[in-house]
Amino acid sequence: MTYRITKEFHFSASHQLVSLPSDHQCARLHGHNYIVEVELKADELNEHGFVRDYQDLSVLKHYIDTAFDHRHLNDVLGHGRVTAECLAKHFFDWCKTRLPEVSAVRVSETAKTWAEYRP
Repeated sequence: MTYRITKEFHFSASHQLVSLPSDHQCARLHGHNYIVEVELKADELNEHGFVRDYQDLSVLKHYIDTAFDHRHLNDVLGHGRVTAECLAKHFFDWCKTRLPEVSAVRVSETAKTWAEYRP
């Protein structure tokens, strides 16, 4: 049996997809209200009955709030490939070194779209 938990984080930021043709709307500077959803899993629960205490995920909230919220993501990540897919992979890699139970990260730019990174 596998247990899974998720937690959602929110931030607002701008970006520009510079590799797209100049007439593409996403090539222009624009912003989103992002949602980041992190999923953690475990085959066994810890001594408290948790996959991991949700409070432990405050490190991700702090990282998002200080490095991403109300920032220009091209500057934060240092490149022009600032898609939801690339953000999902970035947050997964960041979490994996701190929260080894991470199994997937999803990023939403709009209420109807999600990108997921799940190795």
